Amino acid sequence: MSNTRTLPVLEPDVVPCCPPLTERTLTAAEAERTAAMFKALGDPVRLRLFSAVASAPDGEACVCDISDVGVSQPTVSHHLKKLREAGLLASERRGTWVYYRVEPSVLAGMGRLLTGAARV
Repeated sequence: MSNTRTLPVLEPDVVPCCPPLTERTLTAAEAERTAAMFKALGDPVRLRLFSAVASAPDGEACVCDISDVGVSQPTVSHHLKKLREAGLLASERRGTWVYYRVEPSVLAGMGRLLTGAARV
């Protein structure tokens, strides 16, 4: 008998943060939210952790598999917390491990924001 159960798929409730930079001026709230995301990604360790999660084959990564970034485990946990607080990652505890995944529309929203800026 298996311990596995199927969970329902929920529609993402995360919307892209902002329009392309060339479309209109960001509101104060949009600028705050966007700055927090880029600030979180401005640290090389956080960027590596985010990249490890985003490129994981199943769309999620166990903290046990992404901890080899040259810093201690407590520091990894601190950086993952900062990425979650910035809205870049979601997490789920399964037993003793925590699994991380990129929030559904984060990459698309950030890409859309920057792609518009590239039309200079």
